[in-house]
Amino acid sequence: MNIHYFQHVPFETPGYISDWAETRRHSASCTRFFAGDPLPDVENVDFLIVLGGPMNIYEEQKYPWLAEEKRWMKAAFAHGTPILGVCLGAQLLVDCLGGSVHRGDEKEIGWFPIDFAADRQGPFAVFPDRLDVFHWHGDMFEPPLGAQSLARSAGCANQAFAFDNRAVGFQFHLEMADDNIRRVIENGSDELVDGRYIQDKLLMLGQKDKTERNRQLLFQFLDRFTKDL
Repeated sequence: MNIHYFQHVPFETPGYISDWAETRRHSASCTRFFAGDPLPDVENVDFLIVLGGPMNIYEEQKYPWLAEEKRWMKAAFAHGTPILGVCLGAQLLVDCLGGSVHRGDEKEIGWFPIDFAADRQGPFAVFPDRLDVFHWHGDMFEPPLGAQSLARSAGCANQAFAFDNRAVGFQFHLEMADDNIRRVIENGSDELVDGRYIQDKLLMLGQKDKTERNRQLLFQFLDRFTKDL
């Protein structure tokens, strides 16, 4: 299977998703928008993963490639390509599918629990009722018509969704190991101000038990999501 990543900034990488792809012997390629990389042919991508980033989906004047990225994602979905969006990637996917993205009431940064929907099925069945996950977002999404909202937190009503069994989004991060979290903190330290859902950076790091559990769950989720590809 050929996996293709959309990467928006150098410090938000696929993390554990790359480990999963390597372990399962999948091939992987990447479009780094910050480096001006070209987009692939839709027909050559079996699974698209859209990563996070500090920009907003509506900042097309500042980041002109956002418009091109959205057009490509719409074409990929129409082609039948399975898509996973993470954080910004989930918001971009929602926008492409006709949902909405807007500023949240509060930023959510750090380790906070999410609750999964009781009626979750398919690959989401691997998750427990409650899970501590890593967050770093100020915007939030409203899933498109026909999508299933599958998780929520105290600070964000929509944390995950599934649409048509081939488009899924996480507002949170399962793919980040401690080194990934450290890089995000280094590049986003200006956002670490007082807030109900903004954690001290020292509490974000060194959470090996959490990152390892989430790595295992991510592998299980991806195995189920891609089992028929």
